[in-house]
Amino acid sequence: MNAPKVLVTGAAGRIGTAFVAAQQGRYDLRLGDLDSGALARMGGEAVPLDVTDLAACMRACAGVHTVLHLAADPLPDADFHTSLLPTNIIGSYNMFLAARAQGCRRVVFASSAQAVEGYPPDVQVHEDMAPRPANMYGVSKAFGEALASFFAGDGALVTVAVRIANVAAFRAGERHSARDVAAFISERDVVQLLARCIDADLRGFTVVHGVSDNRYKRLSIDNTRSVLDYRPRDDAFRLLEG
Repeated sequence: MNAPKVLVTGAAGRIGTAFVAAQQGRYDLRLGDLDSGALARMGGEAVPLDVTDLAACMRACAGVHTVLHLAADPLPDADFHTSLLPTNIIGSYNMFLAARAQGCRRVVFASSAQAVEGYPPDVQVHEDMAPRPANMYGVSKAFGEALASFFAGDGALVTVAVRIANVAAFRAGERHSARDVAAFISERDVVQLLARCIDADLRGFTVVHGVSDNRYKRLSIDNTRSVLDYRPRDDAFRLLEG
């Protein structure tokens, strides 16, 4: 059976780089990013991709089964008009529109824990809880979740919104805030999670959560485990304790 063709946007970013390194042989990857130099070093099929350019998005999605949409400005304090609006808002719309127009089957959208950061810190957020952002970056990711729901509405696309939390590499003895520890997800766990989002038998629109198997979790992964068979391997507390 042929490996599915997967377009990875933002492929040269931290999550994209980790995903490509781990999954290069599992999927037929097409790598899209603004950084053509980084793409060249990664190897494989690469396309220059500015997600604010709808025509470029259309070209990138041609012949693709699944779009893994990671491209975004990830800074919580990013300026709305100069960055979040063109990249996270218009860019995400362009990718969903292009995926549907080009006959793609699935879009996996990298949302963020920031989309629900407005809930009190003592409230564990579950997958079925509505977005409650605490900053405009979170608003942009909540918009992306709404796009995913909308574009799944006519059945043409299966969409998944992945609320990815704190991707980090913790080491024994380091000190981190309680929030960052509870929201931790290791690179290998986020790679596994995204692969399960691509492979799982899903219908319509699904929200899943991206944290490791931390002793205390800012985001619940009960339903994520159930629908994806997600099996995280790391625990922030255990890593910090050594």
